[in-house]
Amino acid sequence: MLKYIKNHLSTIDGIEIYPLISFGIFFLFFILLFVYVYWGGKNRFKEVSMLPLSDPNDPREPKEEQ
Repeated sequence: MLKYIKNHLSTIDGIEIYPLISFGIFFLFFILLFVYVYWGGKNRFKEVSMLPLSDPNDPREPKEEQ
């Protein structure tokens, strides 16, 4: 089955660019993800990590203005 697909794909002109494009997108995604996490700021991640534990009725927490 794989031999049939490989032979069929090798007859298409210009097909060799698609693995390079997909690798480029994959690499760029993880580089951007690393930059987002590295320069994201500890305060933002601290705030988001506490969301499941926060109590909206707690008077010690600041109220969100609408």
